[in-house]
Amino acid sequence: MDTVTDSQIDAALERLAAFFAGERTRQGILARELLGQSLADDATLADRVVRELRAETRIDGSVGGAFLPTVWRANELMDLGHLGDQVGTVRVVGWILAQQEKPGAYGEGCSEDRHPHRVCSHYIGGFFSPAPPTERVAPITLPDGKVFRAEGAARFALSCLALRTVLRARHEDRPAVDRHVRSLVLLQDSWTDWDGYFAPDLIVSALGPLSLVSPPYREVLPRAARFVADHQAEDGTWPNADFFHVLDALVMTGTPAGREALRRAAPALIAMQRPDGSFSGVAQQERALIGLRALLATRD
Repeated sequence: MDTVTDSQIDAALERLAAFFAGERTRQGILARELLGQSLADDATLADRVVRELRAETRIDGSVGGAFLPTVWRANELMDLGHLGDQVGTVRVVGWILAQQEKPGAYGEGCSEDRHPHRVCSHYIGGFFSPAPPTERVAPITLPDGKVFRAEGAARFALSCLALRTVLRARHEDRPAVDRHVRSLVLLQDSWTDWDGYFAPDLIVSALGPLSLVSPPYREVLPRAARFVADHQAEDGTWPNADFFHVLDALVMTGTPAGREALRRAAPALIAMQRPDGSFSGVAQQERALIGLRALLATRD
């Protein structure tokens, strides 16, 4: 497996600094803060972006009544310091919580195929419904650029992102949220095969919320991160998994195994970097922000 030097990482960070230097976006604000290069008006800019984001939400807290945009809106607001106890974010998170355990949630009902894998209502619950069961959700593209094309996978991934959101907003004590967390803990015990019943990107999707839970549930996080790290390919990527989706999740875990995997991934990440500092035309700014966080994590 290739390695990179500190000077190569420094050069990659310099290119990212140049890429984000003039960006008047949420990602630009966050990136400059991470790099210690905040502009004098970034605080004012953040307030303006928050106002614009809030203006796009309905009185019920949703963004056009759509699940994924609303879930991501809550994260954008919290990223910019508009925390879960502030009015605008409370309304958005409240709409998300209202979608929990509605018809169409992953795991509802049972079948001969799902029961042995413990992905039915006999075992799991608390999942969020991104849409009624009569409406198709897939394909969906997450903000990090990962695309889920299968219907069940899309509903699972969206619910994990919603769980990560409401945990950030400190709603871990709600019974339905606790059921969702316990369901992921239960499912994690069965993730012994990288290419098994659960696709790798679904396992990765669960890492985000598992990174935010409190004891005793948090005890599963090191093992889950280690499982992902152990299936890293020689070139630093992950077979059958979206590279940036994995990097984002591993940064969140903050575990030794996660940081070790990020160091091994650094050569592949730097090799993908474009002259302008970005990594991809897909979700360009978000993936650049993920790449920045991943490279900084190699220094921890």
